[in-house]
Amino acid sequence: MIQTVFKMTLGLGILALAAQQVSAQGSRNCAPRPVVVERLADGYGETRQSIGLGARGALVEVFASQETGSWTITVTTPAGLTCLIASGQSFESVTEALPAAGEDA
Repeated sequence: MIQTVFKMTLGLGILALAAQQVSAQGSRNCAPRPVVVERLADGYGETRQSIGLGARGALVEVFASQETGSWTITVTTPAGLTCLIASGQSFESVTEALPAAGEDA
């Protein structure tokens, strides 16, 4: 259980840092959002699996393919520029319950 909490905390930290770094990335691995979404769908069969709001109004999204297991994390600026932050394989969708109040994680 501690390992799961550690992984979740690490993942959220990475996403927070990624959302803050979009402005530093310039145009590297970035394009208008419709172009990126179409490329992920057509090229990799990925669809949006989760969404969140990051620093300065940045939209953080995870795209993945249930068939192939590929995944991509993107960050979109309020201006509509979407940047690829990370990608990989072996995507799994999980839903975990919070530990009971008063119990250590």
